[in-house]
Amino acid sequence: MDWQQIWETIQGWLTTTGVRILVALLVLIIAFPLINGISKKIEKHGKKLEETKHVDKTVYRTLSYVAKIALKILVVLSLVAYLGIDTSAITALVASLGVGVGLAVNGTLSNFAGGMMLLFTRPFKDGDYIAANGYEGTVEDIFICNTKIRTNDNKIVYLPNGKLSTSEIVNYTEKDTRRVDLTYSISYTDDFEKAAQIVKETAAANPKILQDPAPKARVTAHSASSIDLFCPVWCKTEDYWDVLFDMNEQVKKAFDLNGISIPFNQLDVHMKND
Repeated sequence: MDWQQIWETIQGWLTTTGVRILVALLVLIIAFPLINGISKKIEKHGKKLEETKHVDKTVYRTLSYVAKIALKILVVLSLVAYLGIDTSAITALVASLGVGVGLAVNGTLSNFAGGMMLLFTRPFKDGDYIAANGYEGTVEDIFICNTKIRTNDNKIVYLPNGKLSTSEIVNYTEKDTRRVDLTYSISYTDDFEKAAQIVKETAAANPKILQDPAPKARVTAHSASSIDLFCPVWCKTEDYWDVLFDMNEQVKKAFDLNGISIPFNQLDVHMKND
């Protein structure tokens, strides 16, 4: 065995390929933390814009994430070319792996694409009260792959953005005002005009109910056991539940004071004598 020749080969490798590998490792050690720092800077600047110019945090979070991944991929590809590695073989390998990984994470890719769609269409934002995919709640956070909402009974639900971006979404808080639809049933023996006036006066006395448009109460149906009065009122979105509960309680008290009865379901039975 010619040790001199082996040593010369090792020296040649160290002075060429070895140096390149060392440089590549140093670049990785320096570049990746630097890229992470740039990503954090984007998020930090985004938070300032959120406070001053009301920029949605989902926007700068996504930009930060995409920038970090793109820059790291660019560094790795540049180093591969610097090391003189045949990129055609790597490209074929990556393509093959990409197909397999794509099939394995199809749902994740769908959620990522859905997150990007929500980012651009903006059907809701943090703090909005929405209904989607069978759930209702307040949006607490919008991530790139899912959306976090808190339901009325304080449950945390993570909705996949893939399904969310293609489903029907009801945003209850996008508008400043909201209509509360109230229905009150009274007996056929009661004066419906008097009952309607009581409902309108009760609505007019509630400070959380807007008076433009003015509250109204009209007969909406002749039901099997009652006459139904429909009373649509408008309020600020944040007052919706207070108005609903307050009106139901106050109208019941006003009906009791004025002798207006709320009937039970009843069935008339006719006896036939043979």
